[in-house]
Amino acid sequence: MKEQSIPKATVKRLPLYYRYLRILNNAGKTKVSSTELSEAIQVDSATIRRDFSYFGELGKRGYGYDVEDLIHFFGKILNDDQLTNVALVGVGNLGSALLKFKFHQSNSIRVSCAFDVKEDIVGRIVDGIPVYPLDNMVEQIKLQQIEIAILTLPAPQAQTVVDQLVDAGIKGILNFTAARLTAPSDVIIQSVDLTNELQTLIYFLHHNPDKEAK
Repeated sequence: MKEQSIPKATVKRLPLYYRYLRILNNAGKTKVSSTELSEAIQVDSATIRRDFSYFGELGKRGYGYDVEDLIHFFGKILNDDQLTNVALVGVGNLGSALLKFKFHQSNSIRVSCAFDVKEDIVGRIVDGIPVYPLDNMVEQIKLQQIEIAILTLPAPQAQTVVDQLVDAGIKGILNFTAARLTAPSDVIIQSVDLTNELQTLIYFLHHNPDKEAK
């Protein structure tokens, strides 16, 4: 299997498959078909079979997929057997919410430190996570050997912080700001624009053919 041959859309669905398979396993289910998965996660069965086919023969014709085998396989693919420490930059309203979230859908992801410039929060422990001054960010990320950072700070400061994160050795950035960020080719930036997502939802809400037909 060559990782670069896996479509991005497929990669985005892997955590969804993994999460539901764990639910099935906890319920005592030992095997599942693509049709059953399709009904549960609202992804058509042909897409599920195609996604799985990128990783070889994961199931058996006439039997379906072994739940434990798939959990083990996708757990390895998603590095869920290894703890990944993440840094959060910007402890405002959204940043504080992410600290509380604790990534309960995966026991392998942990925000281990946060950074801010506000004197009333720097030096405190917020929801079990230490908040350091932004001036100490590069030092702490190198010391803790962190490779992933979440940005929830004001957009005008985002690019400057990204440049510092790259210097600190960060290889992946989840960007919640509206800024268009640039980084070297070996650094992956994934942007999440909540306003765009809501506007897209509103568009489909008011331009749904099925709704208009009623």
